[in-house]
Amino acid sequence: MTDRAPRVVVLDYGSGNIHSAAKALERAGAEVEITANRAAVMEADGLLVPGVGAFSAVMEQLNTVRGGELIERRLAGGRPVLGICVGMQVMFADGIERGVETEGLGEWPGTVDLLEAEVVPHMGWNTVDAPEDSVLFDGIRDERFYFVHSYAAQAWELDPHPRLAPPAVTWARHGSRFIAAVENGPLSATQFHPEKSGDAGIRLLSNWIGSLR
Repeated sequence: MTDRAPRVVVLDYGSGNIHSAAKALERAGAEVEITANRAAVMEADGLLVPGVGAFSAVMEQLNTVRGGELIERRLAGGRPVLGICVGMQVMFADGIERGVETEGLGEWPGTVDLLEAEVVPHMGWNTVDAPEDSVLFDGIRDERFYFVHSYAAQAWELDPHPRLAPPAVTWARHGSRFIAAVENGPLSATQFHPEKSGDAGIRLLSNWIGSLR
């Protein structure tokens, strides 16, 4: 038994918020490495997939480092992965931006589309509706988190598996209701930015890191 800090790799594929995410993980108690090295990604206790910008651009960048394959192999082995913002969106089957449809990683069925709201983008602090069995939101269900996005998954389409625990799906509202976070076996993700969400965001990351031990 060891008390060493869990080792988390932040996938380095060109995303703009990579260093702030790494610093937040360190504050939350992880040993952090920023890399796309295959061995490091596969051996880490946790993998964080950041993402800012357009769905199609993030997918193109991920493909340059074979990110989809790395994520899929980790998940197949039960190795935890956390996606943030567009790093969450690309886990769905596809995304539609300005009429252009782009294939996602397909870990979850469903489409990421433009928010149905009077004001877009959704920018600023918002509350979430997290289920009682959520690990990520343990102790912080009443907190506010920082969102910056125009697109989101607005329906949960994964059929429950009779032998597996159902996913914990967290919702938020900006105009229409949208998915704010998902915890589905080894794959978790947030639409908001924990690294920009103050103490509540650090607590969420700490909850995830604690699950890696």
